Amino acid sequence: MTALDPHRPLRLGTRSSPLAMAQAQEARDRLCAAHGLAAELVEIIPVRASGDQVQDRPLADIGGKALWTKELDAWLVDGEIDFAVHSAKDVETIRPAEIAIAAILPREDVRDVLIGASSISALLPGAIVGTSAPRRAAQLLNARPDCKVVPIRGNVATRLAKLAARDVDATFLAAAGLKRLGESGTGTALNPGEWLPAPGQAAIIIECRADDRGTRDLLTALDDKASRSTVMAERALLAALGGSCQSPVAVCSALDRDTLAMRAALFSPDGTQRVDGETHFPASDELAPVRLAQDLLSRAGSSITAHFDGPLKAQP
Repeated sequence: MTALDPHRPLRLGTRSSPLAMAQAQEARDRLCAAHGLAAELVEIIPVRASGDQVQDRPLADIGGKALWTKELDAWLVDGEIDFAVHSAKDVETIRPAEIAIAAILPREDVRDVLIGASSISALLPGAIVGTSAPRRAAQLLNARPDCKVVPIRGNVATRLAKLAARDVDATFLAAAGLKRLGESGTGTALNPGEWLPAPGQAAIIIECRADDRGTRDLLTALDDKASRSTVMAERALLAALGGSCQSPVAVCSALDRDTLAMRAALFSPDGTQRVDGETHFPASDELAPVRLAQDLLSRAGSSITAHFDGPLKAQP
């Protein structure tokens, strides 16, 4: 283990939202437990990310996923923090060369939770459902085209408040986020075999500078093999699709010994078109997600492929 300077704690950067702070505290606690460190040797440094500052517009309209990472990326590269904690689903697939994914913590429950109804089918006819996630919106409209989707952003408390005020009839939240905030039991968790989650959902990524060998060595002890296998495969799929925060894509992966099972679906934003694919492959096969992406795009119509920049697209 790399020796630490007791006069200069490790600096852990995070967004300042309640969920992000809970994730940072989990990362700090795991790091301290793994190396027998006192908590004061890891200082949590919050930043108010651009994505948290602008709440009245969809992410796609104001800069996409980079709004969750750019401040922390700059701090990390400039040496103002030693490592950063992110929700995996919020991290762009193409990362700066100076930054390395040093660890992925054990993945939590990947399911989405529906708040306001006991199931998708139980939503009232014409229900108004709040979500700003293209995946959730398209998947809902595919299953329930009678529903109306309205944008809703903000942290868990903000979304629940809008539901309580009857601004919407229902909304979605991630089961993992609810659990990390001590809100387990809220709403109905949706079967991931029927309602697919987002790439990287429920996973926490820890990044550090690629050339900071000391910090990387410390963080390696936190890396969960199964979680890294599924998350990196899902990120590889998203990269091969050319997906962005505007792309309605859903995926669910599971590791059984050394074999990964991956099921994915692409949608048109209005939910009228959907294409599904599934594959099983050795976890060491880094090209399998690429092949699945190519297969999905080859079978998708232009109303879907218009929202992906992968190299293989179906012709109109």
